[in-house]
Amino acid sequence: MAIAVITGASTGIGREFAHICAGHGYDLVLVSRSAPALESVAAAVRENSGRNARVIALDLSAVDAPPRLSNALSDVAPDIEILINNAGFGLTGFFSELDTEKQMEMVQLNIGALTHLTRLFLPAMIARRKGYILNVASTAAFQPGPLMAVYFASKAYVVSFSEALHNEVRDKGVVVTTLCPGPTRTEFQDRAGMHASKLFSGPNVMDARPVAEIGFRAMKDGKSLVVAGRLNALTAFLTRFAPRQLAASIARKIAEQA
Repeated sequence: MAIAVITGASTGIGREFAHICAGHGYDLVLVSRSAPALESVAAAVRENSGRNARVIALDLSAVDAPPRLSNALSDVAPDIEILINNAGFGLTGFFSELDTEKQMEMVQLNIGALTHLTRLFLPAMIARRKGYILNVASTAAFQPGPLMAVYFASKAYVVSFSEALHNEVRDKGVVVTTLCPGPTRTEFQDRAGMHASKLFSGPNVMDARPVAEIGFRAMKDGKSLVVAGRLNALTAFLTRFAPRQLAASIARKIAEQA
């Protein structure tokens, strides 16, 4: 029995990862805050694939949540082959005006929980010389993001951290992959207050399913990083050559309301 643990599994890209992993023969552990939403995903997985889906309702923005999750899975720890750190959220607005507590929750979820869970699950993967960790970042990782300063910075951390780990464990039978989606049709934009932004009103918005498929395939192929979508990949590449403040100005214009 091989198990995939997926955080942020109740909606969007995480929900699609659940169906993809189950379709490839994995039993699932689905994690997010909403038990009813998780149960709905688990029921659909069981019906469509026949795989087992275990639900753990947990707010990963709490500092003690990662060890609680690890302890809850101690009975199946040797069978966990995939960890997908998908949980995360963003907020739009001026850093000095956004709620402090919400911004710190974002840091804890996007950075703290992802780092802690990786540290908790990685040693067992190394010990058996088999495992995959897929960390979901964003194309936001490649430039500063005025009006979403903390979110962009948190995703830059995910890319740097994950690429370093990929190098550390590549000779130990473990793959660490970073998935960088661009704008994607999920609940993210509503929570971030971006439903009317230029970013999500443009023609380059992708559906969650192909984004998840790109990430899963890259992980299985042993890649360190993949950007979802050709135009997103081109934009991420070109951003490297733009002056940082020019890139910041462009990111700000895109984040502004349409």
